[in-house]
Amino acid sequence: MKTRFVTMILASALCASFAFAQPSPTQVERFDRQLESIRRNTRLQVNPAIPAGERVYLDYGAFTTLSYLSLDDPNLKNTGMRQIEVGAYADLIFDGANEVFFRGRLFHRDFNPGDRFNSDGEDIDGRVDRLFYRFDLARFQAAYKGTQSPGDVTIKIGRDLVLWGNGLTLSTDLDGAVIDLSYDPFTLQLIAGVTPLDTVDFDSGRPRFDSHTKRGLYGALGSVRSGVHRLYAYGLIQRDYNSDDLTAEDMINGSAAIPTHFHYDSHYIGIGASGSLTDRLTYGVEAVYEGGHTLSSSFLVDENGGAVPVPQTRDDIEAYALDGRLDYIIPDEHLTHFSGEIILASGDDSRVASTSATYGGNVPGTKDRAFNAFGLPDIGVAFSPSVSNLLMLRGGVSTFPFTQVKPLRKMQIGTDLYGFAKMDTDAPIDEPTTDSRWLGVEPDVYMNWQITSDVSLSVRYGIFVPGDAILNDGKMRQFLYTGVTVAF
Repeated sequence: MKTRFVTMILASALCASFAFAQPSPTQVERFDRQLESIRRNTRLQVNPAIPAGERVYLDYGAFTTLSYLSLDDPNLKNTGMRQIEVGAYADLIFDGANEVFFRGRLFHRDFNPGDRFNSDGEDIDGRVDRLFYRFDLARFQAAYKGTQSPGDVTIKIGRDLVLWGNGLTLSTDLDGAVIDLSYDPFTLQLIAGVTPLDTVDFDSGRPRFDSHTKRGLYGALGSVRSGVHRLYAYGLIQRDYNSDDLTAEDMINGSAAIPTHFHYDSHYIGIGASGSLTDRLTYGVEAVYEGGHTLSSSFLVDENGGAVPVPQTRDDIEAYALDGRLDYIIPDEHLTHFSGEIILASGDDSRVASTSATYGGNVPGTKDRAFNAFGLPDIGVAFSPSVSNLLMLRGGVSTFPFTQVKPLRKMQIGTDLYGFAKMDTDAPIDEPTTDSRWLGVEPDVYMNWQITSDVSLSVRYGIFVPGDAILNDGKMRQFLYTGVTVAF
């Protein structure tokens, strides 16, 4: 039986009294997750095709987005933000075999007084979202030798999004190399690289977690296609290259921090499948095991709610997660789309106060069973929990209701309903909870409207209704995003 420093009957009081030690940057990590989810759903898509007979294809352009964001944090404090974003892209393809792609953006964020999390966008900030060179061997042979091959090799070097399977384990930007090998019906993808420095880390207790993150990712994903089904398996190794420590001079929520070392090395072994069950019904399922080693928490909590420093230990990681989804499309002019999804991610009841951070993390000398990875599945916008110690159910529908009305024919509206619970009732999440299971329910509604070829409007609203595991007296949290994008 695991050694506990306090009994589980004190869990609720422990979480409340421990608020001073809960790392305040947790909300920054959640905020970035919410923004990235919105950005991926609304950003300009650039996927040009190569005109036949042309050796050189050049596409370039720019866009600007004006957006407003309002959200409530776990403490029910509202944050308001207005953002002006200007972006540009260029795509150069030569003979179909060589491609150089760039996309970057400048932005300015104007927060309501007292709402700013950090210095990002305080004046004019910027980011290179994509910058890579890609070589395609099969197209090279076709262009220069006139030969066709049943297989292909592509090599991509630079910064791009890497997405595996359902995005449960890996869906993140990577600076490095991606090699794709294919010989029908087999494919193999090899990756090696590091996260961009401005990646917001899942370990929000680490100094500079939102401005200086260095985690190496190395792995392979192999797949085979059989008819309308695709089976795949992968192995991913993550190495922690961060060197930050907390010292006694550092502050956590206005109190002196307990000195803490940080190191989280993990590996992931996953299997999955995707394909069609009928001509209208598709599926995707993915299961993953996480192993590795982590450093334990630097303190425990006594029966009076006080933090007691303890030596850190190097502990084993044993965790798991599962994602399954179904999509059904009605073949009518409205393209009505029904979807459903379930996510399971293990938690650890020996963690002190956080399911993802080292500070307040795993009790020394115990196995860490909290799942932590680099995915970004669809988990809603208002609650937006970490995919750790989580059971989530989602059902959704979207449609283009006004296809016969010319100004509105490209307007899509939809809704998703999420239900959240803890996998382990005694384990923490990334905010204080009781030892109850039910976290709450969240309905989201959204609209994507291509007003003209150059102007689009996106709106998303979500409201989280907390369950009995959330310590906020049942008060709801709201999230609102509106953005207008003009491309030119």
